[in-house]
Amino acid sequence: MIKRIAVFFVLLLSFQFSVAAAPDVSARRAALMVADTREMIYGKNEHEQCGMASTTKIMTALLTLECAYPERVITVSNEMVAVEGTSMGLLPGDKVTFHDLVYGMLLASGNDAANTAAISIGGNVADFAEMMNKRAAEIGMTNTNFVTPSGLDAENHYSTAYDMALLGCEAIDNPDFCQVCSSTNAKLFYGNEPYARWLSNHNKLLKAFDGAFGIKTGFTKKSGRCLVSAAERDGIRLVCVTLNAPNDWQDHKSLLEYGFSVVSKKSIDIGSYSIDVFGGNKASVNVSADAAEFSSLGSADGFETQVSLKPYTVAPVKKGEILGEAKIVLNGKTVCTVELTADENVTATTAETFEKPKITDRIKKFISDFLNKILSSIRER
Repeated sequence: MIKRIAVFFVLLLSFQFSVAAAPDVSARRAALMVADTREMIYGKNEHEQCGMASTTKIMTALLTLECAYPERVITVSNEMVAVEGTSMGLLPGDKVTFHDLVYGMLLASGNDAANTAAISIGGNVADFAEMMNKRAAEIGMTNTNFVTPSGLDAENHYSTAYDMALLGCEAIDNPDFCQVCSSTNAKLFYGNEPYARWLSNHNKLLKAFDGAFGIKTGFTKKSGRCLVSAAERDGIRLVCVTLNAPNDWQDHKSLLEYGFSVVSKKSIDIGSYSIDVFGGNKASVNVSADAAEFSSLGSADGFETQVSLKPYTVAPVKKGEILGEAKIVLNGKTVCTVELTADENVTATTAETFEKPKITDRIKKFISDFLNKILSSIRER
């Protein structure tokens, strides 16, 4: 009996130590989030408003990618580069593309790049800041207000660790953003006339942490050391934020390792459905989808499945044809989307594909039928 009790306590202790404890970090404010679901894994003063330095450029770069044609060439003006701090080396008269400006923001943390993009897209910094705040509201960043595109300290320019984690998750959903922020260096062409330049990424985690692929560093004397990072392992993506963190690199390593120890992949079966088929050798066709897979901190019980199907389809139908989609939703946020496809072929019953008569054909038929009735009545007389 005593032996059994001893074994039980050994197993219990083994289980307790198998799950990592939340780390103690140097950051005054921190947030760790599951990218797929926006679930909070860890927080420390995560809703406290403060400056966020050059991590601001995450929003500026995201808007640039969403609003501007990447290969459009900008001629740099005096106003665009009249900004202090870090720079990608732009001078008045230089020619540069939006593509290169995004690299200049996310790798070299160029304030000149952020200003140039903001003025080119918004017309001026103030109007671009309005665009930033509108996009922030769409993301759910309720405790954020942008004033500058670069992140230089300004009155009423603030965010929170939680809001910046939401922004980081939104940004890495953009594949072009991921490609830029994960680059350790880049060869660009700009100048007057353009010539080759090499920019290096300030984010040391790209080489120092297994799975790291972004996102952005930042520093001002007022805001301190700021960092937003993203990492992926076995399909699990995490976003980590520290604001005013003396030992930010180590903070992120510890927090990300902790996150990977408590987050796991989840799977939800979508099931199969039926759609009516017109003009086919079968009256309906079954549709189904692969199981929806995503990362989550908790169980899959709290997720809602929303299925959208075509009201009907017309033969022929090919196996694998997309006829709908299923969304996995948590707290109003779509976590993932899978396509519902036909399980089999349905052939048309005639040589021509069945389709509803066109309105012009219906009018012609009505007139023809009407005239035939008149002719019939005349003949009968």
